[in-house]
Amino acid sequence: MKIKDSKIRLNILLILFIVLFFASVILKLVYVGLNKKVEGIDLQALAASRSTVTKTIQAERGNIYDNSGNLLAQNMNSYIVIAFLSSSRTVDDRYPKHVVDKDYTARQLATVLEPLSPIMTYEYILGLLSQNKVQVELGPGGRNISEYTKEKIEKLTLPGISFLKTTKRYYQNGDFASYIVGYAKKYENEETGDSDTKGELGIEGYCDEFLRGQDGKITYSKDAYGYQMANSVSYREDAQDGYDVYLTIDKQIQIFIDNAVNLINQKGATWITFTVADAKTGAIVGSATSPSFNPNKLNITNYNNPLTSYAYEPGSTMKIFSFMSAIEEGKYNGDAKYNSGTITVGDYKIKDWNNFGWGSISYDVGFTYSSNVAAVNLARSIGKNKLVDYYKKLGFGEKTGIELANEYTGSLKNLTGSVSEVELATSSFGQGVTVTPIQMIQALTTLTNDGTPLRPYVIEKVVNPNDDKVVYQAKKKELERIYSTATVNKMIELMDLTVNSDDKTITGKPYHSDNVRIIGKTGTANYTDASGNYLTDTYKTIRSFAGIFPKENPEYIIYLAVKDFQGSTSDMGNAVKQAVESISKYKNIDNRTSDADETKIVNISNYINKDINVSVESLKTVKLNPIVIGNGTKVVSQYPKKGTTVSANTKVFIITNGLSYTMPDMTGWSSTEFVDFCNILGVEYNLNGYGYVTSTSIPAGSVIDITQPIDATCTTIDPASLVTIRE
Repeated sequence: MKIKDSKIRLNILLILFIVLFFASVILKLVYVGLNKKVEGIDLQALAASRSTVTKTIQAERGNIYDNSGNLLAQNMNSYIVIAFLSSSRTVDDRYPKHVVDKDYTARQLATVLEPLSPIMTYEYILGLLSQNKVQVELGPGGRNISEYTKEKIEKLTLPGISFLKTTKRYYQNGDFASYIVGYAKKYENEETGDSDTKGELGIEGYCDEFLRGQDGKITYSKDAYGYQMANSVSYREDAQDGYDVYLTIDKQIQIFIDNAVNLINQKGATWITFTVADAKTGAIVGSATSPSFNPNKLNITNYNNPLTSYAYEPGSTMKIFSFMSAIEEGKYNGDAKYNSGTITVGDYKIKDWNNFGWGSISYDVGFTYSSNVAAVNLARSIGKNKLVDYYKKLGFGEKTGIELANEYTGSLKNLTGSVSEVELATSSFGQGVTVTPIQMIQALTTLTNDGTPLRPYVIEKVVNPNDDKVVYQAKKKELERIYSTATVNKMIELMDLTVNSDDKTITGKPYHSDNVRIIGKTGTANYTDASGNYLTDTYKTIRSFAGIFPKENPEYIIYLAVKDFQGSTSDMGNAVKQAVESISKYKNIDNRTSDADETKIVNISNYINKDINVSVESLKTVKLNPIVIGNGTKVVSQYPKKGTTVSANTKVFIITNGLSYTMPDMTGWSSTEFVDFCNILGVEYNLNGYGYVTSTSIPAGSVIDITQPIDATCTTIDPASLVTIRE
């Protein structure tokens, strides 16, 4: 009986245990179902992470173009060289999928990569290949390589060498308006594997929000191998590609002034800035600087754009505005005489730049001679308040608002509060006040817009590439009118006399051109050391030229400033003249009768997608000079573009679908044409001299290696003017 009772009790306990066990399981399930987190773990997120994946769909960064639609910045396919080192990747020894011979592979890769990056030597690459890893990236020289370099490596047929496709920001013309275009840099997120390209300078930085677009994403269920499950539901947000930005920069004009800066730089200078603006709108059509940088290499030494971020005492170019202000106030009589040389102001003696003056001369002559004494007399006649008011209305002392970051304001602080006689006097000839080049450009527009300054700008339009809609269109913006038509006309007369009169003493004579009527004003300013003391060394100056051309119906404003120039005023004048004459010929606004002949003006047609032989004959028929680039049979691009007006015998570069490029005979080419050719190929170049090509580092008829720079030596003598006399 007792045994039977014991069995009953055991069965009851077993049943109770089973009931309690299942009850606890049910309670746990209910708890989990009602609570997001259990013991600190987000079970829903854990489940989702195991069965779904979200990937970023990267937006395409917008392009940057010049005012004619020439590409300046774009995203390009690039590649990372990958070496597979593990033999487990090879299934069949006849077809190895890993690096078999590391020594041979390193030697072969070095022949391609070392010219691109000096670090990629045979020894360095062999070290990478000798690591105990499954695979390695061959960096840094094997990252961001071009399609061309990838093809060269593929032709080596090296087992175990492969490529990872990516994108990079590419700048078609290298060191070209670099501070305007700027650069964008790619940043990698090691945790997610995503990358982000961020604009950091110039338009790339200023318009980063427009250019970068909006990344999308896709979320989907994955299988055990990480692939999207068939027939599974996915969620997708498409990427919105970035907008395209069109600049006011004219590629050809930029090349002309780049060449001018290179010419000036040969004499030695700490920095140079040379800017050309549209006289009728204020648009910046070219801005060259030295030092500069190549955004593809980021060999940048200074992150400040001289156009907007250098403030300095302008010197005598400021006389343009102090004289105009006196004229506008009715305090100017150009025929009146005064004693030049020295004037006493307070406890100081202010002298003319030559220390002794020119005796008794008129105020008109005083402007053309750049007399400090004349400027001081006029400043005194209108007084501090009036002069400061004019300077402020011109935009000095505040930002112009141009679409470039880190713009400086310059300073009129010496003209605020209680201003001494000396401070008023020196400000009339550009001492004691500081300006930026872009402020000078803005102030000069009063001379080309009937006394009303124009706000300068560098963005022409912004376009949504998804629907080709223009989301922003620049417009000419006038500020408050400052000077009357009579005042403007008088200053144009004085600036004309400064450059073009027969008087040998005028300061602007080196800028006179027989081909186009340039008017302008020169300036030379000392600058201070860290202690605030003016340096007296002959070359420790900032020399400048402010000009307009042509005089009748002005088209362009130019402003050049050079610090610590080791050459002469004639050197600066020659560089400016060559740039101005090139621009004038390019735009058909010079005075040469040959260019005015309508029979010698040609409107370029479209040759893209046409047969190369047909295109060559067509160009010759209209008296143009075709230069064929590549060994293909079809035209894929051309420069200049269709619709461009040029003079007869102009070189037209037609780019074919071939990948082999032969060096033409460049003897007699202008330095500008040489630069055009190199920029079209994307080849780096070194220009020795300016003018016309006499020799190149690659012989005519040779195949061009686009990874190597091309050197050209030039002379200022036009080969067409050289006549060989034979007996």
